[in-house]
Amino acid sequence: MTEELILQGCQKNDPAAQQLLYQRYSPKMLSVCYRYAKSREDAEDMLQEGFVKVFLQINRYEHRGSLEGWILRVIVHTCINHLKKYKKFNDVVDLAYASNLVVTGDYIPGIVQAKQIVESIRALPIGYRTVLNLYAIEGYSHKEIGAMLEIEESTSRSQYTRAKNLLEEILGKKGIIQAKEEKRVWLKPVSQP
Repeated sequence: MTEELILQGCQKNDPAAQQLLYQRYSPKMLSVCYRYAKSREDAEDMLQEGFVKVFLQINRYEHRGSLEGWILRVIVHTCINHLKKYKKFNDVVDLAYASNLVVTGDYIPGIVQAKQIVESIRALPIGYRTVLNLYAIEGYSHKEIGAMLEIEESTSRSQYTRAKNLLEEILGKKGIIQAKEEKRVWLKPVSQP
């Protein structure tokens, strides 16, 4: 079934279409939730809560940008609201579920590096980690992050700078990065889908 037919079915509250939409996008969205979550259970809660919002708000999708990008924004906002509501802090998460990290080099060392990078990001204080995820990975501006987190834009900038510096220090100690140029490549903000 095409994405447009699935979308039309979801707008009519068709359970079969909702299941297809969930099956298509939940694996990728779960990996997003893991970046913000305290534990695997929290990530799954964020995902479920996010998809409930997706299904309740699907009629608000205005066909500007991709449906996946719209779902991603709903999921990210759900994660942020979850963190605010429950004041979740840094803990270990099952790294077998971490995905969508691009790592150069041989495949096996690349997997190890990806896990170390995720572990290093998760070791950051919650404020640093959240701003880093929103800016460098999700591609939000500091102004947007400030509005989402109810902080000043300058606070977002300083949290990102501190997060980036601390992360570079952690990755350097683990031997994941060496040259300054290598450090910053993956920390650049990405454009939203």
